[in-house]
Amino acid sequence: MNLPALPFPSSTIILYCVAIAAFLAYAPLAVVGAARAKIGMEAFKAPRAFTDKLPPHAKRAFWAHQNGFESFMVFAASALMAYVVGVQNPIVGWAGILYVVARALYPVFYVANILPGRSLMFGLSSLATLTLFVQSLSSLK
Repeated sequence: MNLPALPFPSSTIILYCVAIAAFLAYAPLAVVGAARAKIGMEAFKAPRAFTDKLPPHAKRAFWAHQNGFESFMVFAASALMAYVVGVQNPIVGWAGILYVVARALYPVFYVANILPGRSLMFGLSSLATLTLFVQSLSSLK
């Protein structure tokens, strides 16, 4: 597969992608925080139960936030595996970039309740993670 060359080594790109992905898991909380502020101090009395009082778009943002952590854990494992094994090819860099782009768009589609977009972004991010695992394991000799 001939992918365009990247301006930085794959190892550098993949580490930046892990850092960005960690941030992206928290990004949907901005929507949740805005809705929570409208609820007022009542939301802080029962922080786990407050989601029942959120409007639908804020509930979806909260769920996107939770899914972000679920996805991030597996991605981080695959990305760090590629880094530790020392895989240096454009596929690894592009897989990291694909994951970050898909996970940046995932909560947008989730909050907007656009199911095909949300599912596509979930699928692409999963494919990127799988690609990193495959590249890492296939580089072992």
